[in-house]
Amino acid sequence: MASTYSFDIVSDFDRQELVNAVDQVVREIKGRYDLKDTQTTLDLNEQSINVSTDSEFTLDSVHNILREKAAKRNLSQKIFEFGKVESASGNRVRQEITLKKGISQEIAKQISKLIRDEFKKVQPSIQGDSVRVSAKAKDDLQDVMQRLKQEDLPVALQFTNYR
Repeated sequence: MASTYSFDIVSDFDRQELVNAVDQVVREIKGRYDLKDTQTTLDLNEQSINVSTDSEFTLDSVHNILREKAAKRNLSQKIFEFGKVESASGNRVRQEITLKKGISQEIAKQISKLIRDEFKKVQPSIQGDSVRVSAKAKDDLQDVMQRLKQEDLPVALQFTNYR
């Protein structure tokens, strides 16, 4: 009776932690002397965060605060994709920060090729926006996890359904 073990490689983030991080950013902006009169707004949507503020300098400060709060809540910096800075009415600037979720086909192919090339006893399979990895030995799966953590991919990876 040969049993196989598997896990899924996904790219996701904790939505509630992101909500809390954005809330902390808004609170810090209202409390900071250099930012409180800028009428900066952050709108968290399903797929993005919209930032509206009075200058690119202030926008830069908002980025730094957002990154800092996200890092403290164990959110990867790779989930943020900063869009183009647009000018809005009255000398204001606006920016959409897209939230990256899921593994694209190209990155999934790149991950499965890396696994196939370096680990002969492990089988990766692409399933939608995740990659399932299976093997006969748990040690092989753990080696794959360690190897993928070393790789610098443009998405944040999590390992789920380890069985």
